[in-house]
Amino acid sequence: MSPKPTSSYRIALFTYSTKPRGSVMHTLELANALHYLGHHVCVYALDKDGQGFDYPLSCSYQPVPAHPALSRGDALIQQRIDEFVDYLSSAQLDYDCYHAQDCISANALAKLVQQQQILDFVRTVHHIEDYKSLYLQQCQDRSIRAASLCLCVSQVWQTELQKNYQIDAPRVINGINLARFSALPNGLESTLRQRWNIVGSPVYLTVGGIEPRKNSIRLLQAFAQVQKVYPQAQLIIAGGATLFDYQAYRDDFFAIAHQLGIEVGHSLVLPGVVADADLPALYRLANAFVFPSVKEGWGLVVLEAIASGLPVITSNQTPFTEFLSEHQALLVSPDSPSSIAQAMQLIVQPDLAHTLVQQSQSILPHYTWEASAQLHLKYYENLLTSRQQLSASEL
Repeated sequence: MSPKPTSSYRIALFTYSTKPRGSVMHTLELANALHYLGHHVCVYALDKDGQGFDYPLSCSYQPVPAHPALSRGDALIQQRIDEFVDYLSSAQLDYDCYHAQDCISANALAKLVQQQQILDFVRTVHHIEDYKSLYLQQCQDRSIRAASLCLCVSQVWQTELQKNYQIDAPRVINGINLARFSALPNGLESTLRQRWNIVGSPVYLTVGGIEPRKNSIRLLQAFAQVQKVYPQAQLIIAGGATLFDYQAYRDDFFAIAHQLGIEVGHSLVLPGVVADADLPALYRLANAFVFPSVKEGWGLVVLEAIASGLPVITSNQTPFTEFLSEHQALLVSPDSPSSIAQAMQLIVQPDLAHTLVQQSQSILPHYTWEASAQLHLKYYENLLTSRQQLSASEL
């Protein structure tokens, strides 16, 4: 680790949930890394169940009460933004840097700027959604354009921000916590295997829940093809906490599972949101990680799987191809269930699995949370310097 600085910044990080999603975990790992480097960090997060984070935070944390949803869709997003604004307006904020990791918290900070409660804010754009709702489109645009500095975690979204918003967004990286994710068993494996009835062979894992951009239906269709070759195979789909309503997609998913004769609870294992302490062991229960997502900010779970010693299947598109080669993962067309199924059959062959695991390990040293924190600090400092220069020019 790098030495701690002689002076420190006061940094507030904002995220829309206490449940594990990619941007939420990015926020927490970044917060811990910044704290370790000697900065005063506080994470503000919407907390709808009063349970806080199921994750060990070394820095301060402020839960923002989120009340039961009054409705779905646009109205729920508006409710969550308002809850953030109401709480923060009376929170006596005093930070050098305000950093939103999502559209909801960024919209709240944009309102605080309008109300002159804070001077500016930073926004990390993990990915850009193609919302059908005009309201959500406007929220997303505001969350990006109102920020004094936009950051992103992959080259593909750098390009999109320049193309669609004419914004030059510096790239900050994701990292992997190797103290948490590894191939070494910790004793929980047998307990989890029994809890979720993971008795199949081979066992395929994906993390992120059932939703359109995770490509869950095509993965299910691919799995049905795999079962013809491996009747005892199991597919585990973990996670799934989200603000958005994917009920229609989920209904289609389960209808297709029924049509294909895939038994939920046996062939298809759905553990839901997995406890922080259990997730590393869950990776180790699988033979392969399958992630044919059609849109990601970067794909943090892919790095977790690699660190856990799993061979990986993912989509042959950015951002995955920014850090993975065909020698390190099986890269497939996410639009083709047959392509996904073929890869699922190939990847459990011992020689290929071993080669992919060995080749992919070289990625890990390039992605550390300390390196990510150092990049963030550089851009924070640039923003603070610009702010000071502007203030001086107005005197």
